[in-house]
Amino acid sequence: MKFPILKPRSLFHRETAKDDAVAGLVLGVESIPDGLASGLLAGVNPVAGLYGYLYGMIGGALFTSTAFMTVQATGAMSIIVADVDLASRDNPARSLFTLTILTGLVMIIAGLLRMGAFLRFVSNSVMTGFITAVGINIVLGQLNDFSGYDAQGGNRIARTFDLLFNLNEAKLAPVVVGTVTIVLIVGLQRTRLGALGMVVAVAVGSAVAAIFQSADHQVELVRDIADVPNSLPFVQLPIISEVPYLLLPAISLAFVGLVQGAGVSAGFPNGDGSLPSNSQDFIGQGAGNVLAGLFQGTPVGGSMSASAIVTDAGARSRTALFFAGLVMAIVLLAFAPLVERIAIPSVAGLLIVVGIGTIKPAKVRTVALTGKVPFLVMSITLVLTMMIPLQFAVMYGVTLSVLLFVIRQSSRLVTFRLELQDDGRVREVKPPLELPPGEVVVLQPFGPIFFATATVLLDQMPTVTPLSRHSVVILRIRGSDDAGTTFLDILGKYAQSLRDADCKLMIVTNNQHVIKQIDERMVTQAINAENVYRGTEYVGEMVRQAYTDALEWVAEQTAESGQAAEPAEVGSTAETVLSSRRSAHEDMSSDQLAL
Repeated sequence: MKFPILKPRSLFHRETAKDDAVAGLVLGVESIPDGLASGLLAGVNPVAGLYGYLYGMIGGALFTSTAFMTVQATGAMSIIVADVDLASRDNPARSLFTLTILTGLVMIIAGLLRMGAFLRFVSNSVMTGFITAVGINIVLGQLNDFSGYDAQGGNRIARTFDLLFNLNEAKLAPVVVGTVTIVLIVGLQRTRLGALGMVVAVAVGSAVAAIFQSADHQVELVRDIADVPNSLPFVQLPIISEVPYLLLPAISLAFVGLVQGAGVSAGFPNGDGSLPSNSQDFIGQGAGNVLAGLFQGTPVGGSMSASAIVTDAGARSRTALFFAGLVMAIVLLAFAPLVERIAIPSVAGLLIVVGIGTIKPAKVRTVALTGKVPFLVMSITLVLTMMIPLQFAVMYGVTLSVLLFVIRQSSRLVTFRLELQDDGRVREVKPPLELPPGEVVVLQPFGPIFFATATVLLDQMPTVTPLSRHSVVILRIRGSDDAGTTFLDILGKYAQSLRDADCKLMIVTNNQHVIKQIDERMVTQAINAENVYRGTEYVGEMVRQAYTDALEWVAEQTAESGQAAEPAEVGSTAETVLSSRRSAHEDMSSDQLAL
């Protein structure tokens, strides 16, 4: 991992300074109302959202491998913070900062353990359901501030219904301020202002709120719920005793932040062509959280929207993020009184636009058309996220992802019978439902072999009947490095059923570890060591060797019993087949033998 902080000269480029300064100005100004909105969404002091944006962005830029990854609060992370119920703690503010630092430590540990590869186990259906529910939650969570009515209920859905049944209690002034803000955001973002349209919309909405206040209509402002100091915060140490209570929310926050950060890494490639590292980006996001927590900020993570803003504004290097932090610091130091005059309904309107933009109908439709199982998983995740605190919904979502992965992997196992032809070719056909007498059946399973697929493999193998005498089943295992106890137990039972019917099982595998597992367990003593063949670098060599030995065994057993063998599928008795196989093997070219 190559951390930018270790090369300070790489953090500033004179040739790109002008473009980076302009992009930083756009992001820094836009981050003021956005940071306040994230704090409001999280149910904490809005100023903590500003500090999280400022210090999280700077801390992340010093360590991430993705140059344009902007580490700021996201809607999903803010919703999780709101569900933690920090107000019930003895010191809610310090508990928030402790949660931020703890989230950062979890992210750093995940990065040091190089757990970026594990994100592939989170299915698209789970994330689609989760993000869709987060978008709905963001919208519903702003209705109180937007309407001016203090709706009651145990969750956002209950409070929404309470508002719908009491629409006459909504106040005109907040509704007008919020509506004006929404209309302006939607309209101005389509102009040259772009992301700055959000700033203009919030400013105009707050001006409308001032007009209402002059007419004795009450509109809540930032100064009514928090004081915005005209100075930067001092370091605040965490409360160690709060760690057990905050650990699960911290893990949930880290997981959501890391998944969204991985999307940023994939969506915003580095300008110099270097490949980003998810694990290093984990550490960068963790560093941003630790710095934000120490300086009294909310939890942060890789923000797709903020990264899009800075790149669309013309950023050419990560230096733009430092310029953005400088702009935010100047605004807080010089214009704190103006920040205090921002209207809360205007911020609520901004969040409603953000929440609606989070919902992607096209993605929902794609998952729905994929199949019943992905649609069911998406629906369950969506409902859980709407009904229970998000930190628990995230854990349930991860569990669903793992279960979905296991189900999909187990359904991908397919077993074919390999028919070895006289001309050296190998034909793949369906295995027989029942094991015929006096035959050699070579089976090749395709797909992962683990505990969930063991019974699937058994169902696809020929059933052993009392008539299945003097036959051999050759199981070829390739690409598996660990058989597992469940697989070995089932394989041992099948081998025993073959032995009881005067048949036997032979195994061909190219993995010494699997051979050792079979040898140590001896699979209930039903498989002898001489019936386990170690594959070589020549594909098919040991399969043919096992096949030849199996034919000899079938011929011997048939001769000893004094019975004629049943006709084989190639149209001859076992002895005739053996004779023809030997002659074909002797006449076979080296290329055919290798095949």
